[in-house]
Amino acid sequence: MIQIRKSEDRGRLKIDWLEARHTFSFGNYYDPKHNHFEHLRVLNEDKISAGGGFDTHPHENMEIFTFIISGELKHQDSMGNGAVIKAGDIQYMAAGSGVYHSEFNPSSNETCHLLQMWVIPNKKDVAPRYEQTRYSLEEKRGKFICFASDDGRNGSFKINRNATISVSYLTDKDICVYRLEGKAIWVQVASGSVVLNGQMLNQGDGASAKDCSEVVFEQAKEADLILFDFK
Repeated sequence: MIQIRKSEDRGRLKIDWLEARHTFSFGNYYDPKHNHFEHLRVLNEDKISAGGGFDTHPHENMEIFTFIISGELKHQDSMGNGAVIKAGDIQYMAAGSGVYHSEFNPSSNETCHLLQMWVIPNKKDVAPRYEQTRYSLEEKRGKFICFASDDGRNGSFKINRNATISVSYLTDKDICVYRLEGKAIWVQVASGSVVLNGQMLNQGDGASAKDCSEVVFEQAKEADLILFDFK
């Protein structure tokens, strides 16, 4: 069974430097029908204006992933990490026993467009950890590449949750069959559009699938996809 969460139905926040859409309850947005999906607790789409950003703030006991759709984001944290992550980059932070970090758009004229996703861990108070990676369009074209997993397969981030998280880039020439590893998946369209089992998903839309062994993606238009597979 596939259920679609349309972009326009998500929660919305707009302040002077930030425009955000919340797939699940977050901050002042609360929807009892959309608090989480499996262990996916937060899925926010943020547009951060030039020079804007989040001052230093704490996190703990959460697996945090950031995917940059366009622009750049400057990250600094209490573990001593500092980096500018760019379009196509994927960042992972295991907040564990506690970490402080800040996130700013370093550009003077370009908006940073990103997805930030939080997964509830199956272990608490682990040592905080930071990693980042990226895949070229050719590497991820026409298939899903696992970038995070519970076993760290093929050099992916080894995370504290029984799940795999993958990224893909699909065009109109691609037909991609994804076979579920676990009991349920969530797919988010970061950019572009794609048809999932006959249903159109546009930028910002998400969809869940349960009680099926595989799903089919086709008729894509330059679609960047993030897929969570929960065991």
